[in-house]
Amino acid sequence: MVPSVFRFWGAQPGWEAAWPWLLGILIAAYLLGSVPFGLLISRAMGLGDVRKIGSGNIGATNVLRTGSKKAALATLLLDGGKGAVAVLVARYVYGDTAAQVAGLGVFLGHIFPVYLGFRGGKGVATFLGILLALNPYTGLAACATWLLTALLFRMSSLAALVAAVSAPLWLWLFGLVTSTGLGLLLAALVWLRHAANIRRILAGTEPRIGEK
Repeated sequence: MVPSVFRFWGAQPGWEAAWPWLLGILIAAYLLGSVPFGLLISRAMGLGDVRKIGSGNIGATNVLRTGSKKAALATLLLDGGKGAVAVLVARYVYGDTAAQVAGLGVFLGHIFPVYLGFRGGKGVATFLGILLALNPYTGLAACATWLLTALLFRMSSLAALVAAVSAPLWLWLFGLVTSTGLGLLLAALVWLRHAANIRRILAGTEPRIGEK
């Protein structure tokens, strides 16, 4: 068991002994995040290669374009679940700083999976799973932000962007000040992965929820 050196970011007594553990956690979480559940589920259900459907993304939104709501729901839960599991296990075993490292690792694994040549999803479900594990109220607030935006504008991508940018604010409001930096980084990566969606939103050509 590694002691309380994991409670905060930055150098501190014992950090020299702690960083190998944190590096191991980062790598393990990355490998977990790299598991492409959307691709595995779509193939297992006989839906083909989801990368050749719609946007080519491996996330739940694109899996839904196969016509299978069950496959999309399973992808959503598993992509979010791997984010939550990584954070919860790391926190239980090593502490809060390790939980943040695991959150970063599992997110990077999802958007840049080693198993798929570093071409992965956009990270929204995994991000929400990480937030729920860091603090249930923060995660629920981000999920509510996504849902409200989706109901108002009927665009999944816009809802994801708004929920992502709201996440650091929710972390700060619910007292997770030391996790705000992680929230900002992950939100920036979500926006980066949605660059094409942002261009379509600005051009008024982004598909809306329910459209064929």
